[in-house]
Amino acid sequence: MPGLLILNARVLTLDGPDGPRRGSELHDLGVIEHGFVLAREGVIVAVGDGDPDSSLLEENENIAVVDAGGRVLMPAFVDCHTHACWAGDRLDEFEMGLRGASYLQILERGGGIMSTVRSVRKAPREELADCLECRLGLMASHGTAAAEIKSGYGLTTESEIKMLRAIHDASQVLPQEIVGTFLGAHAMDEEQDHFVDVMIDQSLPAIVAEFPGIACDAYCEQSAWSVQDTTRLFERAKDLGCPLHLHVDQFNALGMLPRALEMGVHSVAHMEASASADLIALARSDTIAVLLPLSGFCTDGRYAQGRLLADEGAAIALATNYNPGSAPCPSMPLAIAIACRRLRLTPAEAISAATHNAACVIGLEDRVGRLAPGHRADLQLLECQDERELAWHVASGGPLLVCIGGEVVHLLAEADGEDEE
Repeated sequence: MPGLLILNARVLTLDGPDGPRRGSELHDLGVIEHGFVLAREGVIVAVGDGDPDSSLLEENENIAVVDAGGRVLMPAFVDCHTHACWAGDRLDEFEMGLRGASYLQILERGGGIMSTVRSVRKAPREELADCLECRLGLMASHGTAAAEIKSGYGLTTESEIKMLRAIHDASQVLPQEIVGTFLGAHAMDEEQDHFVDVMIDQSLPAIVAEFPGIACDAYCEQSAWSVQDTTRLFERAKDLGCPLHLHVDQFNALGMLPRALEMGVHSVAHMEASASADLIALARSDTIAVLLPLSGFCTDGRYAQGRLLADEGAAIALATNYNPGSAPCPSMPLAIAIACRRLRLTPAEAISAATHNAACVIGLEDRVGRLAPGHRADLQLLECQDERELAWHVASGGPLLVCIGGEVVHLLAEADGEDEE
């Protein structure tokens, strides 16, 4: 693999504290006004101001050199909450929604999540992996180099394992860092006897036996998992050594958010219906708040109180929630644009939330989300000289250049002065 040197860039290093950023830390993007990034063997070896010292370059080294022309160079995105592994489609339900049916009404009629569950159960593992690979390629074209992919469209031990194996299969052939999460508590399958008991007592241990240390997630909502059942699941998952994540208060606040904080849940997502007092308690905890603005955009127009969370000092992350129903969008730039307009985050806060803090959600902060020596060379070159354009520009053409592990995976147009030595 040839080395890579990007010169003459406005570099957003995102360098700083190792843990998730809060408060004023979210505004510090580690900017180098005129800098460079040098990578070898897929890993960043040097980041600096001005041009690299000659001692950093080896004689006759095979290295690709890109003159950024003053454009913004920043870490590739980390999409820390997605459901990108699925089969089938929900286009009929999309039209139902346009005619006035709510998301919960569609779910109650056996549609929504259960519609995709039926398709996934029929699909072979190879088909799921192929579909996921295509979607991850699309995500990469929008600047995403690492992603969390949840199961949850199987809802039986066999089908959940099939999904997680397909996610693992995709991770072996793609350059992205991919983290699988167990979401057997995604919906209620009324056709299965003792469904909750089976998921907790049989499916969860079987999943952990094959994927030790896997994170466990749950969707606590009306017509989905109750507070009581979610609590039972999380107690068992903690005993098995699983990090805990939670979908909470998307449409209704059922009381699970305070309990999740008591249980030390690592991250909570959605919070569109959360009470301000619960969000303030969240901000003062160690739990990371994962904001999903594309869900509100695609469903009922409600958004989490992102400004309140940021002002109260919460550790916030940002993700697409890419899925076939409530957020069919692979674009982190669009998530950033909406987060700034509807959740009232600043561009700097949104960038921090979509890179380093997102990496903290899925345990990859020591490898991705920053441009720093020792981190993977996951980076993107934007077609702008001011990073605020990333939030201002809606549905743009995407980054000029995306590199994952030092390899160019997306090239929209050649940057000025690209050549090789």
